[in-house]
Formats: sequence, structure tokens, C-alpha cells
Amino acid sequence: MPFVSTNPATEEEVARFATHRPEEIEQILESAHRAYVRWGGASARERAALLRSVADLLESEVPVVAALMTSEMGKTFAAAKGEAMKCVMTLRYFADNGPELLDEESITTSGSRSGVRYEPLGVIFAVMPWNFPLWQVVRMAAPTLIAGNVVAFKHAPNVPSCAKYLESLFVRAGVEPGVVSNLFVEIEDVPAIIADRRVVGVTLTGSERAGRVVASLAGSHLKKCVLELGGSDPFIVAPSADLERTVAMAVTARIQNNGQACIAAKRFIVVRERADEFVDGFVTAMAAVRTGDPMDPATELGPLVSHAQRDLLDAQVTSSAAAGAAVLTGGVVGGERGYYYPATVLRDVPETSRAAREELFGPVAVVHVVGDLDEAIRVANDTPWGLGGSIWARDEDEIDRAIRGLTVGTVFANAIVASMPELPFGGTKNSGFGRELSVAGTREFTNVKSYFVA
Repeated sequence: MPFVSTNPATEEEVARFATHRPEEIEQILESAHRAYVRWGGASARERAALLRSVADLLESEVPVVAALMTSEMGKTFAAAKGEAMKCVMTLRYFADNGPELLDEESITTSGSRSGVRYEPLGVIFAVMPWNFPLWQVVRMAAPTLIAGNVVAFKHAPNVPSCAKYLESLFVRAGVEPGVVSNLFVEIEDVPAIIADRRVVGVTLTGSERAGRVVASLAGSHLKKCVLELGGSDPFIVAPSADLERTVAMAVTARIQNNGQACIAAKRFIVVRERADEFVDGFVTAMAAVRTGDPMDPATELGPLVSHAQRDLLDAQVTSSAAAGAAVLTGGVVGGERGYYYPATVLRDVPETSRAAREELFGPVAVVHVVGDLDEAIRVANDTPWGLGGSIWARDEDEIDRAIRGLTVGTVFANAIVASMPELPFGGTKNSGFGRELSVAGTREFTNVKSYFVA
């Protein structure tokens, strides 16, 4: 089947590309393997210079690629430009800092000379999602490439133009073809690619279901695997929270990327003494969110990525309301063209409802009112996921209690959870394992080689 992208705002076809045939897949993997010999053999500082060239080229093309992202998956043009610039910043971070993160370490032992080297592994196969078409790939690729590996990626089938752009970006910036390769392959092709002798590691950002399959396949072939899966991130409103700012940030945290982000806040857990004020302000602000054409600068909330995604979200909300959840605003699909869903707030969600048991990938917030901060942390941890979480408080003790108590990969205080190149990014529990970014992500796909000279 061809890879087809449809504009979520207009429901019109944007582009289509043919699926790679078996002989083309073989050619791509062989090209990647040959490129690795040269890329991995170069110094980290030589690779850094090329990553810096990629960043410079991308920066010059931000408006063009931002419009491409908006047309393929519906994020607002402003958000798309922000995503592209975040990729520029991250490429430059690893160009500037990556070589140092890979420096050989001297270790004092009984020998005359001992230490640790961080050496590349080879071809890394990446399965990437549609919600951040550029960032997800760059977040994975920048530290992986600076370490000396090469990347062959299967992007989501609804963002094929972004996939082609990424592949061409690296080549046009001077990186040898094969160092970053796009694969237009079906799900059925993935097992054979993972099994291929030239592929030495696998990484996936996507659903928990996909993660289980990929982890099983990688494990069966004894290949290193990194998974970043779903999340149902808590947004804890503590007794000392600055509510005016907290309400404003809560809206942004929920509707960022049209609500389609693993680390978007999804469960808003507020202590009872601040509940009335927070809920009133939050519902009012969510009801006022401007929905519309994602290319319009005034738009805050664009469409969901597809008809199927909107139908799923609508079914989750409708089912939860039927089970007893209160719909405080939104919750009704309009008749306009495009895959739009309104900013929605649910409260008193039964524990057995879909809104309580499933990740809501869209602009739907679930509010929980609890007795105190200890209960808030318990409720926050009462989920199979553990990607990120935030605490909103002015009291340092409340902040420290949340940082210690939350079972997640990332805790932000008085800020929306985000990934940044300086900090390791990843989850725990069913949100996956392994880390991207920072020193941890740079060394994930390396051979940590110890040596000892008597």
C-alpha cells in the first residue's frame, strides 16, 4: 500500500509515496551498513561539524518544513516552527557537547593504565511516530549519530513527506547518503529488518502495544532496544500553587500539539483546598480555547491527526460520560470540515471508565480532587505508565516531596514537562525503558569498552 498523507484540517490528500520493495529495502540497509564503516570511523569532532551543518540548513528552512508538518499532521504553524527550531538547537547541542560526552575515561586501578571507551555499534533501526514528525527523529538521531552509529528509520505512514524531508536534509547538508535513511515499509516488514544481521539496535517511540512487539523481536535477536511509549502524565496542583499562573499553564500543558503528546499533562490532580478556584478557572480557560485553521496565527487548537484518532477520542469520552463522568466543557464533535475535537474537561471519572484506564491522546483533561499532597502523589502513581509529571507549588518542601515521590522518568516543578538535550529523557513502568538525549542517550547505543593494562 502507498504511504498517503492527508491534511487533517481539510481532509484533502497532500502526497503519496510507494512502499519500498524488498530489493529496495535490501539496498537501503546495505547502503547504511557501508556508510557506517566510514561514519563510525570518523572522529566525533568530524561528525559534530556535519551535524552543525545540518542544523544551519534546517534553520534556513524552518518556515518551509513547518508548513509541511502542519499540512501532514495538523499542528499549529506556530507550534511547527517551534518544533523545527528545537531540532536546530538540539543538533547544535550535540555538535558542541557530544564529542566531550564520548571522551575516553581514565580509571585508576592496580594496572599501569585502565579506562573506558564508548564505541559505536552500527546500524540502528528506529520506528518513529507522527505526532512530532521532525523532533522525534532528531531527538533519537542526534545523540545516536554523534556516537558514530547510523540510523535507518521507519516513520509513521501519515507523515511521509516529513520522512523524505529529513532524509534529504542530512544529505543536502553534506552527510553521506546512508547515514540517515528513510524506509517506506509496512508493519509486516519490521520483523525481518530487526532480524537483519546489519541492524544492531532498535528504538521505538509509540504505543505500549507496539513497544511490546518491538521489544520481543529485539530480544529474540539479542539486540539492544530503547522504548519511549505512552504516558498519562499527572499535573499536581499543590496547596501553595500560584493559581493564576497554574491555570494558564494547565491549559497549555493539555492542548500542546493539539493534545497529542506523550508528555502532555492528562490528569490534573488538585488538592481540595484549591479545587474550586482551580477547576472554575481551568474550565473557563479551556472553553475559551480558539480552535481553527492551524495556519492561522490566532489558532490555539488545531485538528487531530486523523478521522480514526478523533473517533477513538470521542468514543473514550462518550463511554466515560455514560459511566458517570461529568463533562464540564466540550465533549461534543462539531460538524465542521476537518478532524477537530474541542478542548474538554472531565471530572468525577469512575475508576473503571475508559478515561481512567486509557491514555487520552487529544485535548481532553481529567480532573481529580484529592485530600492532600500525599494523596495526590498516590493518585499520580496509580497508573501503569511513568513517563513524566509536574508539580505546581511555591513551597520548596512540596516540590521536593513530589520529586522524590513520583514514579516517573521526568519531574518538572512549575513548568510544563518537556524534553531537552541537557537532561536524559525516557520513562519507567509501561512507558518504556532506556534513555534519549544528554549523556545517557549519547551512550545508549555504544559499546562501553573497558580496558586494563598490567
